[in-house]
Amino acid sequence: MIGGAATSARAWTRHYDVGVPATVVYPDVALPAFLRDTAARHGDATATIFFGRKRTYASLYRDVRRFAAGLQRLGVKKGDRVAVVLPNCPQFLIAFWGALEAGATVVPTNPLYTDREIRHQLDDSGAETAVVLSRLYPVVKRAREGTRVRNVVVTNIKEEMPPLLRLLFTLAKEKKDGHRQPFRGDSGAVAFADLLVDADPQPAEVTSSDIAVLQYTGGTTGVPKGAMLSHRALVANTLQCRAWFTSIREAQSALMTVMPLFHVYGLTVAMLLAVNGAAALILEPQFDLERILKDIQKYRPDTFPGAPRIYNAIINSPLAAKYDLRSIRACISGSAPLMVETARRFGEITGGHLVEGYGLTEAAPVTHCNPLFGPGKQKVGSIGVPFPDVDAKIIDLETGEHDLPNGEAGELVLRGPQLMDGYYRDLQATAQALRGGWLHTGDIARRDDEGYFFIVDRKKEMIIVSGFNVYPREVEEMLATHPAVMESAAIGVPHPIKGEEVKAFVVLKPGMTATAADLTSHCRTGLAPFKIPKEVEFRASLPKTLIGKVLRRQLAEEERAKRAN
Repeated sequence: MIGGAATSARAWTRHYDVGVPATVVYPDVALPAFLRDTAARHGDATATIFFGRKRTYASLYRDVRRFAAGLQRLGVKKGDRVAVVLPNCPQFLIAFWGALEAGATVVPTNPLYTDREIRHQLDDSGAETAVVLSRLYPVVKRAREGTRVRNVVVTNIKEEMPPLLRLLFTLAKEKKDGHRQPFRGDSGAVAFADLLVDADPQPAEVTSSDIAVLQYTGGTTGVPKGAMLSHRALVANTLQCRAWFTSIREAQSALMTVMPLFHVYGLTVAMLLAVNGAAALILEPQFDLERILKDIQKYRPDTFPGAPRIYNAIINSPLAAKYDLRSIRACISGSAPLMVETARRFGEITGGHLVEGYGLTEAAPVTHCNPLFGPGKQKVGSIGVPFPDVDAKIIDLETGEHDLPNGEAGELVLRGPQLMDGYYRDLQATAQALRGGWLHTGDIARRDDEGYFFIVDRKKEMIIVSGFNVYPREVEEMLATHPAVMESAAIGVPHPIKGEEVKAFVVLKPGMTATAADLTSHCRTGLAPFKIPKEVEFRASLPKTLIGKVLRRQLAEEERAKRAN
């Protein structure tokens, strides 16, 4: 067992919910211990719900061990990389836990990536095996060219559907939607089901210090890098999350995940948390709002981690009134700022508690969150307080060497048991991010007198107007208070005298109107003159990552290209 660090300097722990400890004890185990223990203690409990089909933890663990043995027959050994190119489905869990059971490192890969993007991850990680959905097999087949991939394990999404739906899918959708792909006879290609023969894997002797997941950053600030997340780091963050979600009842709770499991947020705060708590994991393979609402009513999840775009879609849809959503108790929102109105309306509709948290890939991922249940403990606009055993401070932007007092904005740096070991094959980036045991996040933040943290913006996206710092988020927060604005993004554009000035991209709410003059006039009521957008461009939508983070960098690149012509 490994205990947390001393808490004397962590005054924010006094704001924790009742039952949340200031420090957690972390067993010195590898991740497979979670699933093994849950299957032993709660084998009959529901592990997954997928299009109505339920799997127990005993069934899941049985197939995980079979899959691990199948991977070993293919030549997978301890330390090998297994890329998992799957949406949310039971096969993801079988492949993920099976690879770990075989001693491999998992490389979660976005199934919506192009062959070029997938090739980068396969090549950079050195993956020798890939597990892929049949519909995506042609993409991976192209992507593997020139890489070390020698095995491609192919699964059809229908394999985990209930029998009747599987038949209907075969007749109506399989061929039309491209799920029926020929692969047998291709070099190294094998069916997922062929690996599930009754066999036990050879012991892999995995330790807590081994790398469990090579999680690639989203690439919103450059070329994606592989964050090396050890078993120890992921065990720690899972147990921190479990301590925070005091509402989870072992073998009784249900957790819905729309967040993709190939992203570290969905991986930890949905899948790992569910397995550790023997909770039923309701798997949504894509964002289908009506199906999500139906599944909430039918399967009664009490925990629903997500992103603002998911909660916004629910509160703004007339469909929400048709379904009973009152089972929901606890939701942590991440990946983008959570607006006040979103949290308020979601609470009204569901009766649940929706709060903002914060994390990043390099921290496996969660480091901060608002208390979920304490009355008056949530602070609007704040990412909350650090998790148990997490240290956080604000340092100056100029030298990165001086701690700043409460109220001053600087770079947020973190220390805790869930930090990555570094970036795979990138010593320079690792040295830049991890200094003296602290993770430098690149996010600009401030801390108030009670120990709550507020993200101001990304360090690399700060706009400098006539020498004054402008944080895009403060402009976007101001625009969000206009009744016609649904979402916005602010970037810096060149100015011959000022260096830069602010440009805003705005999406209006359906049926609402506003002019650029209306919005700039509105901003004058709450922003200093140098922060007011000098240009406003209206758009139907903004470019986003899969988890809903607005890609300011893409907007800036589009703007540069337009101005260059």
